[in-house]
Amino acid sequence: MIPICDLKEQYRTLREQMMRAVDDVFSSGHFINGPNVKALEAEIAQYVGAKHAVALNSGTDALHLALRALDIGPGDEVITTPFTFVATTEAIGIVGATPVFVDIDPRTYNLDVAQIEAAMTPRTRAILPVHLYGCPAPIEEILDIARRHDVAVVEDCAQSIGAKVGEKYTGTFGQFGCFSFFPSKNLGAYGDGGMLVTDDETLAARARSLRGHGGRIKYYHEELGVNSRLDEVQAAILRVKLPYLEAWIEKRRTAAGRYTAAFAGSQLQVPIEPADARHAYHQYTLRVPDRDRVQQDMKAAGVESMIYYPVPLHLQKVHAMLGLREGAFPEAERAAREVLSIPMFPELRPDIQEQVVNAVFAACRREAVA
Repeated sequence: MIPICDLKEQYRTLREQMMRAVDDVFSSGHFINGPNVKALEAEIAQYVGAKHAVALNSGTDALHLALRALDIGPGDEVITTPFTFVATTEAIGIVGATPVFVDIDPRTYNLDVAQIEAAMTPRTRAILPVHLYGCPAPIEEILDIARRHDVAVVEDCAQSIGAKVGEKYTGTFGQFGCFSFFPSKNLGAYGDGGMLVTDDETLAARARSLRGHGGRIKYYHEELGVNSRLDEVQAAILRVKLPYLEAWIEKRRTAAGRYTAAFAGSQLQVPIEPADARHAYHQYTLRVPDRDRVQQDMKAAGVESMIYYPVPLHLQKVHAMLGLREGAFPEAERAAREVLSIPMFPELRPDIQEQVVNAVFAACRREAVA
């Protein structure tokens, strides 16, 4: 089976460095908030071009604590997309705020900026765009709206580390950028992990306090916080990987270019790269007719694929209290019926991609006959 994401080759290449880094942590006896965590924070901040970085135990907590640090809570509304992973709205709900959805652009799968202002109310406190699949959202336009309405921007960069708009990395435009180091991400740990970045020293200090039980000094607690510390082992692993990230992204982009060339002239919708942006290609996502049948046929042919995401958030049970029904966000709903992500990872060889492309075309031909 050709996997959607293969982490084994990456590990084989870096195994000796990984073993040394992990052994150094075990030998030190220092596992929480140690030198690797502090060094990783500095290195991530330098990489993306932010003044401050705060290491956390997940991308979900990055979103959650960003909203907490901005004092967003009950009675407040946050504009976001219905076409993303539930962690985005989970974070909004955890702080007691209400997600307000805006439909997506059908070509990029990101927020349709033309619809944002119509969804805003006096209770709107923030816009939370997601740079989905590694494709930068129209962040400059979003920032312009946010400035005019005096609301914050929190970027969900769980899939977009290394993506750029112009010369700036995603995560450095709003008040906060929120990253995930889930193992399958472009920069993945060997467990959960996350990071906040910001240029605001006060917000960074608040986030650090919140991640450590709401206190800036040990055993002195100013507010209710959480335990959201990235451990030293994961930080050490991420520090081994970080110097390779740019090369891995370029390999993803090269592989994406091969896919796009192979699908040229077909009826399949391929990813696009917005003007003046660098897509990080966390996923390479097609739109396919009769998607579920195509996925089954590809699996039978030995090619794994994934559906990100099969049910938009406004139709999920967790958000039933919002009272939204099918038809509320037609582009998100159509995408949920049609999207199919195919194998994408830096070590993806051209011959393997050829097998993937052949499986896609064969499955689509069978669908057309059926």
